[in-house]
Amino acid sequence: MRALKTMPGREPSRSGSPKDADREVTALYLTHYRPLVRIAALLVQDLAVAEEIVQDSFVAVHAAWRRLPDAEHALSYLRRSVVNRSRAALRRHVVVDKLAPDVPGDPGETSIEVERSAFISALWTLPPRQREVVVLRYFADLPETQVASATGISETAVKAYAALAMSSLRTELGKAGSATEAGPGSPSL
Repeated sequence: MRALKTMPGREPSRSGSPKDADREVTALYLTHYRPLVRIAALLVQDLAVAEEIVQDSFVAVHAAWRRLPDAEHALSYLRRSVVNRSRAALRRHVVVDKLAPDVPGDPGETSIEVERSAFISALWTLPPRQREVVVLRYFADLPETQVASATGISETAVKAYAALAMSSLRTELGKAGSATEAGPGSPSL
């Protein structure tokens, strides 16, 4: 039986027992939970949904543990799972929005606007695949090979999507910047 490689500084898992899987997945969880939630939150724009996506991804990696050759593959599996589950959540959201009846809000109800940065707003103007590449490449700081693995596209496509996304972001942020500068009461530089 081939021994599983583990994360640096950890002893290899020999038996593949449920306790080993528990220990290894717990180590992955402690190290990667927050960065994965951040990725998912940037992809779906909902922290609660992002946390659920990441939790479900950890459950899936635990269930698949015996089929994974080592901890690095497990992390790759987790990232891919988070991206795929984020895509599914966005698809469900689109369907629910299309099918939901238009119900007028309670006039006495105060709506709470969540303030978003210009960059996050610009990020959401990108097509989904470009947004995924930007989040994984620049927010999660993953190399192009890992971005390609997580999204299921080639490294060349990662580079192309990143270049298109950065160009679009510059344009969008330029529009936002000129709109703020032209606003009333803004000082001219």
